[in-house]
Amino acid sequence: MATGKASDFTIYNEEVHGAFVETIQQNVEAFNAASGNVIRLRTEESMGDYARESFFDVIGSLVSRRDTTSVSSATDLAPTSDEFISVKRNYKVGPVANTLDSWRKIGKDQGSLSIVVGQQMAKAVPQAMLEAALMSLEGKLDSVAALEEDDTAATITTEGLVDALAKQGDAAHNITAFVMHSKVYYDLLKDQISDAVYRANGVSIMQGTAATLGRPVMITDSASLVQTDGVSSGVDAYSTLALFPGAADVSISEPPTVVTDLVTGLENIVYRFQGEGAYNLRLRGCEWDITNGGANPNDAALATATNWDTVVADNKLLPGAILKTR
Repeated sequence: MATGKASDFTIYNEEVHGAFVETIQQNVEAFNAASGNVIRLRTEESMGDYARESFFDVIGSLVSRRDTTSVSSATDLAPTSDEFISVKRNYKVGPVANTLDSWRKIGKDQGSLSIVVGQQMAKAVPQAMLEAALMSLEGKLDSVAALEEDDTAATITTEGLVDALAKQGDAAHNITAFVMHSKVYYDLLKDQISDAVYRANGVSIMQGTAATLGRPVMITDSASLVQTDGVSSGVDAYSTLALFPGAADVSISEPPTVVTDLVTGLENIVYRFQGEGAYNLRLRGCEWDITNGGANPNDAALATATNWDTVVADNKLLPGAILKTR
């Protein structure tokens, strides 16, 4: 057990020990309105490993030509239904432990551990949820050839964004946000500064922001948006997601539980903090493949496209489109 000791702290005698919390730098303010509602976070408690929601399929040839010269029997059309299935992911926090002695040596008590871990937990849990959503979206969209614009021969351009939107045809106006890596975003900004099309270069220079076709862009340095195997030796490929509202739905399905306790029987008394909880993840137009994907999937399973089965007849009902650049 890796238990913290007094020697792990810098101890100040008769000086104020300024509190320092190492915060997670990746942008996780990406849910709900902040992301144009493409990635939603809500609370909906559910039992079991999966949550199901049924829907009626679109009835094919519902409207057709009527022959005014005929009185023959018409063929009945049967409505059918399917279901969206979300999968539950269980997470843990810690355990994190320190000796009581270590806190006394810096003039604090064990409650400080709860504050420190609690502050970091408030960042780390949403980050884990965001990462799960992004790796699932990237894996699914990357597997649908009709929804992928492959521009890995070059860095991103404004025209590339247009090509990505075009993958959704007349539904492209419903794409409400782009999700991209910071490297890609600043490549786009540099491209627009050097490009005089519609004077976008002047706007980019004066405002310091990239023009993204009237849609907000969510910048996050997620590993899920980078293929480190690259498009050629030493070159990474980057995924930019063009998403519909509700492209990914994250629901807190079990309330988080946090427990602290004192551990005795050791050379020093130890104070320990541990937490756990669960959330469900669902992709637009998909169901989790229970047989192949299984319960409580790991990262590799979430990122595997074949574990997210398409249950809609039209690609316009899937999460959106994807642009690949270098």
